[in-house]
Amino acid sequence: QVHLEASGGGLMQPGGSLTLSCAASGGSINNFHVIGWYRQTPGRQRELVASITRHATPKTEDVVKGRFTISRDSAKNMVYLQMNSLEIEDTGVYYCNGAYGDNWSLGSWGQGTRVTVSS
Repeated sequence: QVHLEASGGGLMQPGGSLTLSCAASGGSINNFHVIGWYRQTPGRQRELVASITRHATPKTEDVVKGRFTISRDSAKNMVYLQMNSLEIEDTGVYYCNGAYGDNWSLGSWGQGTRVTVSS
């Protein structure tokens, strides 16, 4: 089974930019119908913030629309999340995961990467 793991988090100031990376191990990101970036912020359930299909069609959710951009590089077997104009409310643990197979099952969750936005 292909596993996706997020990295690149850190401590940022409001208004800053950060790019998260999602690396695949044990196979190709093309194994997934779609790969998404999720986040778990304090006091809230894990939520999807952006996704990108196997054919590179991106979608960002309203909560981050206009600030976050998802992209993929099949040659590098990576998916990225470019985050601009960071807000304190973006603080949380970010995960990447994808749907695969006939049943569009989600893969196993990795440890995620923590993003802290603070002044």
